[in-house]
Amino acid sequence: MTRKPQAVEAKLQNAYPKPTAQVEPYVAALGLEDTLKFLSAFGGTEIYIATAPKSRSRVVEVVGYAKARMLASISETLPRRVPLAKQWRARVYASKGLPNTEIARMLGVTDETVRAYLRDKGPPKDTDQLSFF
Repeated sequence: MTRKPQAVEAKLQNAYPKPTAQVEPYVAALGLEDTLKFLSAFGGTEIYIATAPKSRSRVVEVVGYAKARMLASISETLPRRVPLAKQWRARVYASKGLPNTEIARMLGVTDETVRAYLRDKGPPKDTDQLSFF
């Protein structure tokens, strides 16, 4: 198996939206694609990740044995409930060029919600407002 050079890997990571604080540990352990699969499969549910996962485990089925072991090694730092991260996932899928209707079906929301997710870039910036923080 060939590994991508670190510069190419970093470039690919920068092409996608920065993960939220809740999602960041999953991206660090699983990589972007497997994080998307994992969140899609387990998002919103409480999950127990065994330190020695069995080959028939649902987690192993979704991300593979090696990455299930990686998750198990950091499981004490992860929240018990896997985040849904719908807004972040919508932005990642949009950055891949997927249409809003397909993103909506993948996330289980309406296309209007997807447009709102993509339009919302955080709190509005008022140039006349003084910054105290």
